[in-house]
Amino acid sequence: MTALPSLLRVLLVDDHTLVLDGLQARLELEGNIQVIGTAANGLEALDKAKELKPDLVLMDVSMPVLNGLEATKRFKAEQPDIKILMLSMHNDKEYIMSLIQSGANGYVLKDVSSEELVQAINTVHQGGTYFSSGASDALFAQTSLEQKHEELTKRETAVLVEVATGLSNKEIAQVLDISVRTVETHRQNIKNKLDIHTSAGLVKYALAHQLIQ
Repeated sequence: MTALPSLLRVLLVDDHTLVLDGLQARLELEGNIQVIGTAANGLEALDKAKELKPDLVLMDVSMPVLNGLEATKRFKAEQPDIKILMLSMHNDKEYIMSLIQSGANGYVLKDVSSEELVQAINTVHQGGTYFSSGASDALFAQTSLEQKHEELTKRETAVLVEVATGLSNKEIAQVLDISVRTVETHRQNIKNKLDIHTSAGLVKYALAHQLIQ
């Protein structure tokens, strides 16, 4: 007699009852997924996970009492065998990087289709990682900016700082003790390397990389 495949046991965590109800109704349409419980915050999720022994926790990031980030850290310390898939409306790179570092196995934005959410759950359960396209775009954009920043020479970085503080080419030449023509050359190289062609864009870039305050 062939043994029936075991169900993927999922614990849902979100502080909105309507979201929990919708997720549960959708996931229970899948033949291989069983929603074994719900929780309204990270602390409740940790307690219920000890009792219910889920394979995977599908968890929101922004919650009262204990948020998703802190809950993930505690899950990985206290119940490391449980897979953690984050479900969030935030595509901010800081959120995503923090959660990756805390041990989350995936990050899905709440605007994905239900089919993609099921795919993410199955992928993470099978030992993979999953990031929805919006989350991946945020991570890739950050990586791309960091790589471009590394391409700037020390002199180009120095010129960029002065440009971002609002100095003219003549003033930058005086500050760095170089010719105006050299400043113009560096300035053009910076624009080409960063693919940023406005002064406002260069200021934004310098602020994002903490080159200026």
